[in-house]
Amino acid sequence: MLEEIRLRGLGVIDDAVLDLAPGLTVVTGETGAGKTMIVQGLGLLTGGRADYGLIRPGFDRAFVEGRLAVSPDSLTAARVRDAGGEIDDGVLIIGRTLIADGRSRVQIGGRAAPASLLAELAEDLVAVHGQSEAQRLLKTSTQRAALDRFAGEAVAKPLARYGERYARLGAVRARLADITERSRERAAEAESLRSRLADIERVEPAAGEDAALDTELRRLEHAEALVRAAQTAHAALVADPASGDGSPGAVDLVSAARRVVAGEADLDPALAELGNRIREAAVLLADVAADLASYAAGVDADPARLAAAQERRADLAALTRAHGTDVDGVLAWAEQAGRRLLELDGGADSAEALTAERDALLDELADLAGQVSAARSRAAHEFGERVAGELAGLAMPRARVVAVVSQRDDPNGLPMFGRMVAFGPGGVDDVELRLVPHPGAPARPVHKGASGGELSRVMLAIEVVLAADDAGVTMVFDEVDAGVGGRAAVEIGRRLARLARTHQVICITHLPQVAAFADRHLVVSKASDGSVTRSGVTALDDAGRVRELSRMLAGQEDSTLARGHAEELLAAAAADKARP
Repeated sequence: MLEEIRLRGLGVIDDAVLDLAPGLTVVTGETGAGKTMIVQGLGLLTGGRADYGLIRPGFDRAFVEGRLAVSPDSLTAARVRDAGGEIDDGVLIIGRTLIADGRSRVQIGGRAAPASLLAELAEDLVAVHGQSEAQRLLKTSTQRAALDRFAGEAVAKPLARYGERYARLGAVRARLADITERSRERAAEAESLRSRLADIERVEPAAGEDAALDTELRRLEHAEALVRAAQTAHAALVADPASGDGSPGAVDLVSAARRVVAGEADLDPALAELGNRIREAAVLLADVAADLASYAAGVDADPARLAAAQERRADLAALTRAHGTDVDGVLAWAEQAGRRLLELDGGADSAEALTAERDALLDELADLAGQVSAARSRAAHEFGERVAGELAGLAMPRARVVAVVSQRDDPNGLPMFGRMVAFGPGGVDDVELRLVPHPGAPARPVHKGASGGELSRVMLAIEVVLAADDAGVTMVFDEVDAGVGGRAAVEIGRRLARLARTHQVICITHLPQVAAFADRHLVVSKASDGSVTRSGVTALDDAGRVRELSRMLAGQEDSTLARGHAEELLAAAAADKARP
């Protein structure tokens, strides 16, 4: 609900504030007093097109600000928070600034935001209906939504299920398109993986094989040197009698030293300790000598094995070069590539399953869309009759509104009604409201068959019919009473008052019959310099309402006859509003 609107530098308005209230608020004033600027300001607050010609001469910018009561738990509050804005104690402040150099700024909850977000938020909070602001009624999607609201659960339940399946169809189609578009890439990728995996399978590397093979190759390539070194070392440790060299080996010399020391070890414990150490050295040297002999005998100098190992190393080197890693890295890649190949090879199965799901979804959507379409068609007649009933009391007694439910052919659509029809997130139906202004006249789209004032009254009639299902929205009507008077004007006031039981309604009017039904009456007046200032917007008390209605009736606030008529209008309106 709008609590307050502030306008500055907009048209004739210098700086004015409108304090609003629940129920029906009417705004009156003499021609040119700035009432239209209020509607223009509300249009800006609801994300309307920025018209920089509205900036008041002498001002470099125009500013509009609105204070709205918003539940902290509402979807609107969540959208504001997502945009970085804040709601202070249940109050949301939105603002729009037009700068003379052609720029526009939007503030939502204290944060800069795009005008599109302002329009999105305002769509659920404020509806402006005027001769130039009835855009919602001009959209076929809005007309379909109006019929759906009127139809209630009969449409809502199958439509909700339809929406879920439609969203799933979109996901399935996107996945199928991705598989189809990428099939060639996937085939090329799979072929590359198979080729590289075949190279690995041909070589059959083992984990750590490259390091082990390098060690073996060093032994094979230097076998003679390794044997010679081992034999020479062995000869130095142990003398070989067959060599004809009588020189003792290290083992013999150490053993001799051990014997000498052992002969005198009992004379001194220190010498005995040294003898033990010599004995340990002798044992160690004997073990090393034996290991050297064994090593020399075990060195493989087989040329065939050397050639095979060199060939194996070449195969492994080619493989690791191709992958830029060692054998362990190649094996890890092969494991990942195998899993990826399974995914790629399973693509055909996925496409087949998705195609089957898509076809099943299309059948299900056709059934649900049929249920929705049938419910809309059943509701269309009653909806038109109810709207026509409201128009009868709005100076359009012979007018009828027809809700036409139709479908468009589309070779790629759903099979329904014996043909293929287009479908979308809202089903298969186009809903168009058509106006028959009088019997015998052709039914034309409502925005083409109605004048500006008639269009506003059609919107009012629709809103009254739908009011019970749309409580809480602020509705603004400008010139809804254009071209009417007398009893028709009273009926307009009565219907606005009825609508105000469940909505906040703001009406710009020049008819006293409408103003008499107000719960709050604001009058806009100009200052001596032709501008509207803060003091130029006044909330009227009972006496002030009598004077204003007298002015509207006779152009004279002090006319006894006019005052009597004004008091009569107010009393009749009050009695009417008191009825349940």
